[in-house]
Amino acid sequence: MTDGADAPAPADAPEVPLLARLARLRERVAALVEARSADDPTAADPLRGLYLSDEAVRHHLQRAAGPGPAERDTPDAGATADEPARDGERAVDAPAGPGAEDRLHRLALRLGLTSFDVSVLLIAVAPDLDRGFEPLYGYLNDDVSRRRATVGLALDLCGLPTTHADARDAFHRTAPLSACGLLVVEDPERPFLSRSLRVPDRVAAHLLGDDTPDAALDGYVRGLPPFAGGALFGDGEQAAHQLAKHLAAGPLTVYLREQRQGDGLLFAAAALNAAGRDALHFTPDSGGERPDGGDQRPDDPDTTGGGRPGSHGPVAELLREARLVDCAVVVSPLPERPGPLLRALAARDVPVVLAGPNPYDPDWCERDPLVLDVDRLPSGRAETWSAALGLGAGEDPGFDLAETVGPYRLGGDRIARAARAALDRAAYDGSPVTPDHLRLAARQQSASGLERHARRIRPAVGWDDLVLPDGPLGHLRELALRARFRDRVLGDWRLSAGGGRGRGVLGLFAGDSGTGKTLAAEVVAADLGLDLYVVQLSSVVDKFVGETEKNLERIFTEADRTDAVLLFDEADAVFGKRSEVKDAHDRYANMESAYLLQRLEAFGGIALLTTNLRANIDDAFTRRLDLVVDFPFPDAEQRLALWRHSLVHVPCADGIDPGECARDFELAGGSIRSAVVTAAYTAAGRREPVTTADLLAGARREYRKAGRLVPGEMGF
Repeated sequence: MTDGADAPAPADAPEVPLLARLARLRERVAALVEARSADDPTAADPLRGLYLSDEAVRHHLQRAAGPGPAERDTPDAGATADEPARDGERAVDAPAGPGAEDRLHRLALRLGLTSFDVSVLLIAVAPDLDRGFEPLYGYLNDDVSRRRATVGLALDLCGLPTTHADARDAFHRTAPLSACGLLVVEDPERPFLSRSLRVPDRVAAHLLGDDTPDAALDGYVRGLPPFAGGALFGDGEQAAHQLAKHLAAGPLTVYLREQRQGDGLLFAAAALNAAGRDALHFTPDSGGERPDGGDQRPDDPDTTGGGRPGSHGPVAELLREARLVDCAVVVSPLPERPGPLLRALAARDVPVVLAGPNPYDPDWCERDPLVLDVDRLPSGRAETWSAALGLGAGEDPGFDLAETVGPYRLGGDRIARAARAALDRAAYDGSPVTPDHLRLAARQQSASGLERHARRIRPAVGWDDLVLPDGPLGHLRELALRARFRDRVLGDWRLSAGGGRGRGVLGLFAGDSGTGKTLAAEVVAADLGLDLYVVQLSSVVDKFVGETEKNLERIFTEADRTDAVLLFDEADAVFGKRSEVKDAHDRYANMESAYLLQRLEAFGGIALLTTNLRANIDDAFTRRLDLVVDFPFPDAEQRLALWRHSLVHVPCADGIDPGECARDFELAGGSIRSAVVTAAYTAAGRREPVTTADLLAGARREYRKAGRLVPGEMGF
């Protein structure tokens, strides 16, 4: 039987609407009820199905000895006992028209269901679509409490003997209906023919035209970046279009190995967009708990392939959803152990694209996916940000967009999210989007894992706060320039050194204490619109062998995925010179230096090192640095500028002159600031403005703190 009650449809048969199919099924059920009641002496018994009388037992015995319902001459017997569903026979073969409303027709086409599969699915879903089937099914099951179709009832309604092996195979777990998640055979403890058939609510809703995703996927599935099709350039776009051709040709499992988190997702979205395929972006669990705290139903298929149902989320529901709406599945990020998830997603009828940073391991699954390496995608392109901001081609945002977004290495959909956040903030301020809006939004998209290892500083200074000679100041501006245009120079212009080297920007600030090294790092971070993270050496250096390297690796790993400036203050404690190996301590100290040398070469972020003694830094580190900036001790003219700059916001007495302090006291910038702070507290205590005498007192105190002779005083 097909379409509820008809014989198998020919290849060119027109599709039949779902309600018409139900009407035909009702006629078939009525015919079977009439045939059953004609020779059933208990048909009029109001308690039929609640007990078995002697007369009912004799009647069942006579039916068991006589011909079965499939062998009697019932009207419209669908399929013969020898031919429940021929190999290759389809429920429908004609393509659905542009205005087709029969989703069952299209679902059968996509999944290759046979006529018998469609009939069983319709029989099983009927009580969920029309409650009039419930009492009829209860009567036919000889149990008024069992109002769903059973395996035996489905075979009877299809006019097939219950002993037909091919027909029974259609209800097994590996058969298309169960494997695709369309049918659940319940009550495994019951005899096979008495097991109930249930169609999941999501499937029934889909057949009625509802495309609301399964509730089990809440928190796991979201859409792909809508702008992804225009986010790639050059070789990346060509590779995405090549993958798109294969995805358009048929289902394919692909593993994209990404160099930076989010690049694989962006590449997959671009390829699927070019292929004209919708996709579900699935974010699996790393453990075995679902977001809602619930467990997977025991009758659902194992979703992991590893014997732990639901350990990575509702994978069975995910594949079923993809089959229902005819779309691909994109998985990113991958869990730490992706093997069970890959085995669970091994579906030949659903395109699956996975993205992760780890190299592919053949032990993950039996059938290897197509493995592609995704090169680091350009992140600071003004074109990508312009599209995300909704700007037209050639439209001027009112500022230099390329220079503003150049320092940020956002990947995946984070550019779109940052652009939306910037637009929302601009709307809140009632103004057009400004560079400050973009910088704030971009910083919010960076990971914050560095705060576990370093102290964050939100820069609140600028170039005007630096008092330096032209040479060091020019080097600092060059450092910011390198950070802003490294993707263009090292990527587009192919000036990268190769050999697995990163695109990091590394600088060393050397000079006496208080000459402005830390302040300069903060100014560079502020100019780039980034946060400054000062590494705490107490959280890095460990007395146990190998632990220091592990701590440093955690910091570099987080810094690689964070748009920030990393500052190693007093770097000679970690980046010191290697020494001749005389004992085990020397050997392990040299191992730390060797590790740092290798890690700095692969680093892709911005790292600044400060030291009071440049000679203590190993020459091998110096060679790997982009810039070395020497901070000279300020001369009298620069000291005067530092005194005046420190007093800009301080209430001063008329005629105050810091010239004497600048001339007589050789202090660095940090000491000058401390002297001004001391003078300010003294004046505040008097509730008066700061005077020249206050400044001189502060300068003398700084001299005494340093153990130096104060001019005009006798020292010992």
